Amino acid sequence: MRRWVSNGEADTLELGRALAAELAPDGILLLSGELGSGKTVLTRGLGEGLGIAPREVQSPTYTLIREHAGNGGRLVHVDLYRLDPADVAALGLEELLAGPGVKVVEWAERLPFALPGALALRLSRLAGPEEDGREIVELQPEIFRREDR
Repeated sequence: MRRWVSNGEADTLELGRALAAELAPDGILLLSGELGSGKTVLTRGLGEGLGIAPREVQSPTYTLIREHAGNGGRLVHVDLYRLDPADVAALGLEELLAGPGVKVVEWAERLPFALPGALALRLSRLAGPEEDGREIVELQPEIFRREDR
């Protein structure tokens, strides 16, 4: 398992840009972490790596899904924060996530189905005086599946 430490937004953006090369053209990135842990910032960097202007990549918390096209590929950005797993099941995300482009799912622990082969990362704030510090840890995608579903 890989682990990164980000000392601020610039580091998180850089990691996202690096992950774009790993995930293109059709990979899936599953993100979990508390509010403000950097999930959207990481996605913004990933979008930059796909040739998408950073200002275009914003959290789709209220729209649920945003699609972007860049000269390096397509980005589908999904945010499940406001949904329960039962609500997610009704969205029909399976087809969207199996389709073309790099797909990023924030709050992936709310997915009611597994996505084998996806890259799963958990972002968390580092304790201590460095308020901008984040730890980003690679997980097994199955960690997001709950036994009670």
